[in-house]
Amino acid sequence: MWIEILGAAAGGGFPQWNCACPNCRAVRAGTFQGKPRTQTQVAVSGDGKDWFLLNASPDLRIQIEATPALHPKTFSTRDGVRDSPIQGVVLTGADVDQAWGLLLLRELQPLHIYASASVRRILCADNSMFGMLRRQSGQTKWTDVRPDEAFDLTNIQGKSCGLHCRALPMARRYPAYVSAEALAKLSSEEAVFGLMIESASGGKLAYLPAVAEVTDALLDVLEGVDLVLFDGTFWSDDELIRVQGSGQTARAMGHLPVSSTLERLASLRRPRKIFLHINNTNPILNEACDEHARVRAAGWEIAEDGWQIQL
Repeated sequence: MWIEILGAAAGGGFPQWNCACPNCRAVRAGTFQGKPRTQTQVAVSGDGKDWFLLNASPDLRIQIEATPALHPKTFSTRDGVRDSPIQGVVLTGADVDQAWGLLLLRELQPLHIYASASVRRILCADNSMFGMLRRQSGQTKWTDVRPDEAFDLTNIQGKSCGLHCRALPMARRYPAYVSAEALAKLSSEEAVFGLMIESASGGKLAYLPAVAEVTDALLDVLEGVDLVLFDGTFWSDDELIRVQGSGQTARAMGHLPVSSTLERLASLRRPRKIFLHINNTNPILNEACDEHARVRAAGWEIAEDGWQIQL
């Protein structure tokens, strides 16, 4: 399995355009011991040729341009100049940071989109803007993903691309923009998924950018994979409140704090462990701070834009 980490920050990126927290100020001043990051985006492939995006970030266009594996490869007078190795997208939720990038893929490129029925309803039935993905016949194909059910990733013509998935329910929280009337028609189990992805050659990836809690069942699953890409949004539960004087706790937003994750997953030995979806306020971004050192000492890595991994 080929994996490209195109972006590793949480919503807003790092630095965030309207944030004057110590991290963002230091990046702009050129004194920060760490790297800027775009919003979280991962691409996976079973053969290094056909690619699937895990969610679709608002930074997707610049992320694609920065990744040669995702560039158009062919040209012919028969097919025209438009071509992409990107075969489809798997959505783990309906947050703006997960779905907005679909609108950047609206240039009539055939795409297979996987999402829960509830997420599809939010985007396609309740939001007219996403009608841009249905301007002509065959532009997109949507496949409903059900909790705990397995499915193969295929292109829009149904050709298997060598990746087998399973969606794990992770939280019951829908985005704030979803109306109360719409919420009444949605399944709470379909709000937020994590993904278990296995290639034909046996490589196993757990993609978990939003984790509200770690159950014993999830721990058992993670012991059987080769790579974990895990929710690294906040260091502490009250991080936003301390930094900006207001806001919600990490857990209220559906994110287990990194400090708690290190303790809860201390027994996890087999997989390579990487934090991503890191908020701009998180001290682990600062390579000179104690929190960064604690993460590294615990055997975890902190994702950066442009990382390439092969399982």
